[in-house]
Amino acid sequence: MSTVELRRPPSGLGSPEVPRGRREFGPRLRGAAVRYGPVLLTYGVLKLAGFAVFMYLLDSAGDFRKKNPRFGGGEHAWDVLASWDGWWYQQIARHGYDPALEPVPGATGLITLEGNSAAFFPLYPTLMRLVSECTGLGLYGAGMTVSVIASFVAALGIYAVTKQLGGHRAGLVAAGLWAVWPGSGTEWSGYSESLYTALAAWTCHAVMSRRWLTAGLLTCAAGLCRPTAVTLVAALAVAALLSLRRPADGVRLADRIRRPLAAVVIAPLGLFCYLAWVNYRMGDINGYSKLQDGAWAHKFDWGVHSFNVLTSIPVGHFDYLFAMPFLDVIGVCVVLMVPVLTVLLLRLRPPAVLVVYTLLSYLMVMTTQQYFGNVSRYLLPLFPLFIPLALAMRRLNWPSLAAVLGTAALASGSYAGYVLFELGVP
Repeated sequence: MSTVELRRPPSGLGSPEVPRGRREFGPRLRGAAVRYGPVLLTYGVLKLAGFAVFMYLLDSAGDFRKKNPRFGGGEHAWDVLASWDGWWYQQIARHGYDPALEPVPGATGLITLEGNSAAFFPLYPTLMRLVSECTGLGLYGAGMTVSVIASFVAALGIYAVTKQLGGHRAGLVAAGLWAVWPGSGTEWSGYSESLYTALAAWTCHAVMSRRWLTAGLLTCAAGLCRPTAVTLVAALAVAALLSLRRPADGVRLADRIRRPLAAVVIAPLGLFCYLAWVNYRMGDINGYSKLQDGAWAHKFDWGVHSFNVLTSIPVGHFDYLFAMPFLDVIGVCVVLMVPVLTVLLLRLRPPAVLVVYTLLSYLMVMTTQQYFGNVSRYLLPLFPLFIPLALAMRRLNWPSLAAVLGTAALASGSYAGYVLFELGVP
């Protein structure tokens, strides 16, 4: 009986060997598609539905605004998406900053200083410029590209955080709520909300996963995106402090302290460095705050302006600063909804990083004088508020979920898009 010996073909003959890294990449890619594909699809479909309604309403409105790109005009209806703050971001991407307080000739009243680009943080316009240079897109197209991609990254981050607390179905619902929330019209626009929310969501996920250096770097980046990142810095610091109280599990105290401490040191660098640069250029240690107050009428007022709005609208009065009735009514509904959702969130006993981030962000918005009609946009990054709703809605069957989120998506084209950009000042 003969024995057949199996031998490997000589080099260069037979089927070539596939490098190990390439063999592993395919399954990983398929696994990621199975795991995250439904999240991206859910968010994308809901967002597209609302965006289509928004564009239809814009087209139906005709020449509502002045033909000035800064205030929403332009050759195309969709130019409104890069108006107001979006216009400033494009100017920064094109020309850079000029931090100086310049008096407005002949101006009287509250705003006596020229609006200044240094009030806008640099990360978003920097990415806008980078994408424009690399792709050949104009600054408008580059800004929209950054915002849309960041909005999907934010959806994944919100899903990841919620999944840890309530499972896959709840995470999917939370990503859907991100698409239809009041203020969500700015997610696909020339604004920085999507980018900041993406950084905030993945920072919280990194803290919950005890990846401290990642959390510190993401918070540092968020500090270059929006001034409200100070709440994220505080949330990370509290979470790092509480982490020291956990059992050692055989790990040396020095090792347990090193990474959280490094994260706490890294986290505020982006925010503090930019503020220090603005203050230096203006020659004033409190320059950024004076710029916000003098040029933009944004200032810390202990909640006086918010209180005036909340006590005026219920009795039908609109005689407060920056009154915009339709937007302000929506804003009041959102403001009153936040404490309710916060209580429901606290009952779930979530990680401290989510609680601190949510509470401080809400207080920061409510104690600042600004356009109250924008409050739904300012509160949009408070994604932990989606968690209690997502955990409750996960009990619905799929047809019911589709009906609820689908209806909200269509309605969001009006309340989260058209009202914000066409009837108000986003």
